[in-house]
Parts: sequence; structure tokens; C-alpha cells
Amino acid sequence: MNNQSYTGMFTTALRWVAGWTYFSAFWRRLLLENKLNPEEAGYIGEKFNHFLPNALGIKPIIEHLVSNPDLLWWAMISFTIIEGIVGLFFMLGLFTRLMSIGVFSLALGILLGSGWLGTTCLDEWQIGVLGVAAGFTIFLSGGGKYSLDNYFIRKNKSYTLKKWFHFAASGTLPLEEKVMNRIVLVGSLFILTLTLFTNQYFHGGVYGKLHNLSVRPHVSISNLQLQDQTLLFTVFRDEGADVYGSFLIGIKLIDEKGNTVFEQTQNQLSKLSLAQIKNAYVAKVKPGKHSLILPLGAKAILSFQQNEFKYLKGKYTLELLDISGAKWQESLFVN
Repeated sequence: MNNQSYTGMFTTALRWVAGWTYFSAFWRRLLLENKLNPEEAGYIGEKFNHFLPNALGIKPIIEHLVSNPDLLWWAMISFTIIEGIVGLFFMLGLFTRLMSIGVFSLALGILLGSGWLGTTCLDEWQIGVLGVAAGFTIFLSGGGKYSLDNYFIRKNKSYTLKKWFHFAASGTLPLEEKVMNRIVLVGSLFILTLTLFTNQYFHGGVYGKLHNLSVRPHVSISNLQLQDQTLLFTVFRDEGADVYGSFLIGIKLIDEKGNTVFEQTQNQLSKLSLAQIKNAYVAKVKPGKHSLILPLGAKAILSFQQNEFKYLKGKYTLELLDISGAKWQESLFVN
């Protein structure tokens, strides 16, 4: 057995486990449950929407997809099929190096999109950086003894003698030792730099104060305005756990003297008309049993109509109250 075959054999467990993490996404979404149906709870498109608020570099792509439900559905179908093929072939060791590029790319997408998520530990960031490292490592090692690539090599298939096969599958990479040394060093330094940078960017994990944007819900308020008899503003749930919504139980408009000039109670918000909510993405703001629910990544324009609004003048403060006790405010100036 040559050195390359030994190297590939030693990384077998890494290849099998990394491959399963991607194939299992296909397995879960299509065979264990149907998570590709936009009409059912657990739709993967809504989970993809959760990535949006603090994604790194690919936020415009995510926003475009979640703003166009039909396009998002096709993207989720394609993404799931790609994960299934890449994961299965990676475990089998079939076109191992080509599949390792797929693993590297999928892991990088997870890292940039959802590396900020994780309530108890840095869940998605860890999955992303380890997937990137695994993809790079298996590209260098190839499939080794326990792979279909190696099976075809041992059967002396003619195509296994081609240069392209060693780049796309397994066997000794046709590169000089000096070139290989540089690839390993530069690639490893790049992945380490990516790891440290994203750890710091998402979590402050290298220096300064640690932070976790997945722990507490936060809602940003924008485009606050008063048009004749209608109060309009945009809410965007940009922080907190992806599995737990923000539950608004109160909305107040307060004047400079501290008087409440407009209020929506918990009971009123739980019965808010859908006509008063204009959602932007597939994750939707909607009335719940006891509150107004804002899932992570949801963005919507809320509107409230009152005859008294046309008499308001001066400076006001809009206040949103979450069931946890958290409050978010925005100022309004009415001429």
C-alpha cells in the first residue's frame, strides 16, 4: 500500500462523519419528514430566513431568496439535492476530491450564513469551520483504502490512470513536493485565519468582550411615520434564538410628558388583523394566541389607524414591549 493510500485510510472516520452531516440533511428533509413544503411547519425556507439578520457577506443573496418564495423553494430543493449527492459520494469515497470541494463550499456557506447562531454554544460556527477544514483535509488525502475510488484503482480501470482522475477522485496528486508543501501551508493558514476572523466577527471569541446574538430577542424599529390617521412602522427581528420567537404584548405611543396617546394591549395584538401586517419575507410576523409573534429574521410593516392621529403634533416615542420585559423604542416627530 502506498503512502497516499495510507493517508486516505487514516482519514476514513473524518470522511464518513463529515459526509453524513450533509447527507443527513437530505435524509431528514425528504425521507424522515417533508421539510420542503412551504405550507407545513418546519419548512426549511423559514429556517434559511433565520440566517438573514447577521449573515456575513452573503446577506444580499439570502434576502433576495427569502423575498421571493418561489425562487427560495427551488433554491432549497437544489440545495437539498446537492447536499444529498455530495454527502453520499463523500461517504462512499466516489470522486472524493471533487466531493471534498463540495463539502468545503457547503460548509463555507453555512459558516457565512449562520455562524452567528447557537444558543448554548457556537453551534453553527463550529459546524462551518470544521466542515471547511474537513473538506480541505480530505482533498489532500483522497479516499484511501475504504473508498470506491480505491476499488476502481485496484481493478485497474483505464480511467484511473488519467491525470484528471487523481485530481477529481483519489490516488497520488500529480504535483511536485514543493508545490504540495505550499498548498498545505497556504490552505491551512487561510482556514485558520478564516476561523479566527469569523470567531471574532460573530462572537468576539478572540479578543474583547464575548457576545452571543442568539441568546436574547431584539427587534429593530424603522420607517416610523404618521400619515394622516395611520401610524406605520417596520419591525425586524434581528437577534435571539432561531427556535423561539419574540412575543410582543404591548405597543405604546407616548408624548413628551409621558402620557400614552395610543396603546395596543396583549389581547389586542393577539387578535391583530392580517391586513395590518405586511410581511416582507417567508418568516412571517403573525398574531398568536397571547401575543404578536415575531420569528427570527421576520420583517413586516405594521399599521394602526385612529381618527385621533390627525391631531397629533410634536415629539413622540413608540415603545414595543416583549413578554420577557425587554423594551424597544423609536422617536417620532410630527409637524
